Amino acid sequence: MFDFLEETLASDELITSSGRTATLSWTRPAPGVMILEPNTGGSKNVVISTAIHGNETAPVEIVAELISGILTGKYVLKVRLMVIFGNLEAMRKGERYIGIDLNRLFSDHYLRYKDCSETQRAARLQQVVADFFQAESDKPRLHFDLHTAIKPSFHVAFGILPYLQSGNYQQDMIAWLQSAGLEALVVNHAPTSTFSYFTSNECAANSCTLELGKARPFGENDLQQFTGIQQGLVNLVADQEVAAVEVNSALAVYKVAEVIIKSSEQFKLNFADDVENFTAFPKGFILASDRDVKYRVEEENGYILFPNNKVKIGFRAGLLLKKDDLSAITLVAS
Repeated sequence: MFDFLEETLASDELITSSGRTATLSWTRPAPGVMILEPNTGGSKNVVISTAIHGNETAPVEIVAELISGILTGKYVLKVRLMVIFGNLEAMRKGERYIGIDLNRLFSDHYLRYKDCSETQRAARLQQVVADFFQAESDKPRLHFDLHTAIKPSFHVAFGILPYLQSGNYQQDMIAWLQSAGLEALVVNHAPTSTFSYFTSNECAANSCTLELGKARPFGENDLQQFTGIQQGLVNLVADQEVAAVEVNSALAVYKVAEVIIKSSEQFKLNFADDVENFTAFPKGFILASDRDVKYRVEEENGYILFPNNKVKIGFRAGLLLKKDDLSAITLVAS
């Protein structure tokens, strides 16, 4: 049987470029990209992406099992599905990225950098996703970009909602996220260069970045802690509605208060490297300093997300969050 992950890890050559089963057909429009379509037609256009950072292997293993299950008939496919393994060179080397963080290059941000494998990949992924959605443009569009965090997190599984000028997020999507075991949502406060913001803003998809546990090498992931998201994806591709699940207050909600930028080599985070994501800091605490710039907690409590001293100059070194509740999100019917 065709093994998408195995062939992707082997090379960029499309040794097997298309195929059929009794219930579906599939094609590979680019290395690390696969489109699966049920013979009866799909009700939605769904994109599931992983390995935008090459060392984030748990989502890759989850999605590889999903594809295998679809091809063998273990799982039902009732949507048009595009699956993406993002940074192929970094995947093969077990690295987060090779030259530039791929998730900082979408929405044409790749044009700001010298040509390299990651800028080329960002351009290619933008095009194949836009083409996929446009091919059947009348159908609902969903994109879930699956990641793992560099550091452990107080919330093992959480989502990051891209900025929407309207502030309106689809209730069905939020309910699905909660049913799949997500413990928290982070609401972005401004446009970004991430993959999920690109598909939301430029492709009109209902999009979300999912963070699942901590980055580990292939074969070292405890996938038992992600049974919720595994089952959620199975239900998603089968187009099963979330059964009687309402978005409720058990879902923690945070809003981005400030983006911490590393502007010089003098940049310094003022806490230990092993601090978990969503650790709280009191009002007045200086989270980071960079020459004469101080990043200070202004609210009663501030929460840190994705702290990283080692990013390149000019890149994000962390997010300062403030705690909110579901009233921060306007939920609209699909």
